[in-house]
Amino acid sequence: MVGGEAASAVEELVSGVRQAADFAEQFRAYSESEKQWKARMEFILRHLPDYRDPPDGSGRLDQLLSLSMVWANHLFLGCSYNKDLLDKVMEMADGIEVEDLPQFTTRSELMKKHQN
Repeated sequence: MVGGEAASAVEELVSGVRQAADFAEQFRAYSESEKQWKARMEFILRHLPDYRDPPDGSGRLDQLLSLSMVWANHLFLGCSYNKDLLDKVMEMADGIEVEDLPQFTTRSELMKKHQN
């Protein structure tokens, strides 16, 4: 019977993961590529338990979605933000693997090149 219990536990886990992914799918932006969405969804799902909206409706989920967009915009579009905010989202994303990221040159790096 142990094998049956293990199989049941695995099915329950897989079902929970599917439900979480289905829930997160509603937050995908129309303009996001599959690669961008996969990374941002991993960010959202990783932190969803800590950011679920409490009964008072204080908007914790909105905060998580905003943080996920800051991270994705920084990573994929090269957007820059306040250092404290970037530090927070980069720490939250620690361990999320994204391959073939675009390389961006900052304005200050461009200015340094032209001054030399």
